[in-house]
Amino acid sequence: MKRIITFAAVIILALAATSEARIKVKGRGATMNFDPGSIPANFQASFEMMSKKCIKCHTMERTVIAIQTGRAPITGQPFDKQAVKAYGIKMLRKPNSDMNKQEIREIVILLNYLLDENAR
Repeated sequence: MKRIITFAAVIILALAATSEARIKVKGRGATMNFDPGSIPANFQASFEMMSKKCIKCHTMERTVIAIQTGRAPITGQPFDKQAVKAYGIKMLRKPNSDMNKQEIREIVILLNYLLDENAR
């Protein structure tokens, strides 16, 4: 009985923690994305760029899940600031990414902000 109560408390705390995230998400599955209204004005341009450029190779769902869980959804590897930097370098080296160094830098800064906000 004590295990059931403990398990229920953990589930309730987990749900409460995720419901308080400052960056809201809208949509489900392939249409999942961060709610533009929850992105601060100083990051709106970076968010628009990320929303247009990153979906050339994958859905935004992958990015949202990585930010929310702290794990890359495909590999299961940690998705932290170090990983964001590594992904930025990887995108810079991809010939079809259509992204330059400045654009990647702006997106990396945005993703780091999203990680920080999700950790709150």
